[in-house]
Amino acid sequence: MFFTPHGLVETPRFMPVGTLANVKTITPAQLRDTGAQMILSNTYHLHLQPGEAIVAGGGGLHKFMGWNGPMLTDSGGFQVFSLSEMRKITEEGVTFRSPHDGRIINLTPERSIEIQNTLGADVIMAFDECPPYPATRQEVETATERTYRWLERCITAHQSSEQALFGIVQGGVYLDLRCRAAEALAKLDLPGYAIGGVSVGEPPEMMAEIVKVTAPLLPPDRPRYLMGVGTYREMAIAIASGVDLFDCVIPTRWARHGTAIVQGGRWNLKNAKFREDFTPLDETCHCYTCQNFSRAYISHLVRSQEILAYTLLSIHNITELIRFTQKIREAILSDRFATEFGHWLNSSESAPDEGEITNDY
Repeated sequence: MFFTPHGLVETPRFMPVGTLANVKTITPAQLRDTGAQMILSNTYHLHLQPGEAIVAGGGGLHKFMGWNGPMLTDSGGFQVFSLSEMRKITEEGVTFRSPHDGRIINLTPERSIEIQNTLGADVIMAFDECPPYPATRQEVETATERTYRWLERCITAHQSSEQALFGIVQGGVYLDLRCRAAEALAKLDLPGYAIGGVSVGEPPEMMAEIVKVTAPLLPPDRPRYLMGVGTYREMAIAIASGVDLFDCVIPTRWARHGTAIVQGGRWNLKNAKFREDFTPLDETCHCYTCQNFSRAYISHLVRSQEILAYTLLSIHNITELIRFTQKIREAILSDRFATEFGHWLNSSESAPDEGEITNDY
C-alpha cells in the first residue's frame, strides 16, 4: 500500500477512470460503495473543459467533483499524441488544435505539470511521448529518449510537495528500449513509476512480455502503475510481475453498451436469454446492483435505453474489477496467489469472452 494526502491506497488496486472529473453515470457516493480508493482524471480533457482555473476556483479537483479520496491525473500525453494529424511534436513540446474550439494550444512538460499542480490531484504524471503501434524502432527510440528528457523537465517544473510525480516508461514493443528506459528512470528515485504505451494495438502476448520484462526493473518499494489496462488476465499477469495499479475505461464504457463483466466474462444484456432470467448478475457479488436487481430487469432497461441501465451496470462492473484486485491482494498476503489465480497467467488459455480492449478515454 502507499499513502496520499487524501488517504491510503491498498495494492494491487484497480482505479476507475473519471476523465472529466466524473466517473460516467454514477455519483461519488455510489463510487465509494464500489470499493474505489483512488480514481483517475485527465489533464488534457480538463484543460480544454472547463479549464484548470475553474477547477481551482471550485476548491481543487477533489472538492470540485465531491470526491475526498486519493486522485491521479494523467499528463495528457496519450490524448495529445492520439490527435495524429492535428498535432506537431518538437523538442519543446506538442502544438495542437483544440478539437473543441479550434484554438492553437502548446502543451510542454512544464505546462502539463503547471496544469496538474493547479488541478491538485495526489499523484500526477510526467508528460511523455507515447509512440503508436506499429512504429519503427527509430521512431520508438526517439520518443523514448525524448520522454526521458521531458521527465527531467517535469521534475524541475514540479512545485507541489503535496503531489507525487510518477515517471512513465516508454519503449514500444522493443524490450531492450524498455529495459534501458526503466533502468534510467529507476535511478531518478521518484515516488512512483508507470508503464505506458501498452494496450495501443499490440498483441496481448506482446503486452504481457513487455510487462514481465519491465516491471521487475522498477523499484519494488514504490508504486508501479500499468496504464490503460483492466481485464482479469492482463491484471493477473501484471500483478505476478510486480505491478500495483491499473486503470481502464472498460467498466463504464461497456456498461453504456449494455455489457456486464461477470467473473471475467463479458455479457451482452441484450441477448434474449436474459429477458426472463430473474437471478442477479452475480450471486456472489455484494454490489448495489446485484443485491437489488435481476438480469431480466437490467436487460429490460438496456433494451429500453434507460439511463438507469448504464448506472447499474457501471456500479457492478467497477465493483467487479476492484473486487478482483482485492481478492488477489488477499491471496498474496496469504501466499495463495499461484493456486487461486495461476490459471489467469496462461496467455494461451482463452478467457470467457473478454472482448477487445482499447486504451483510450
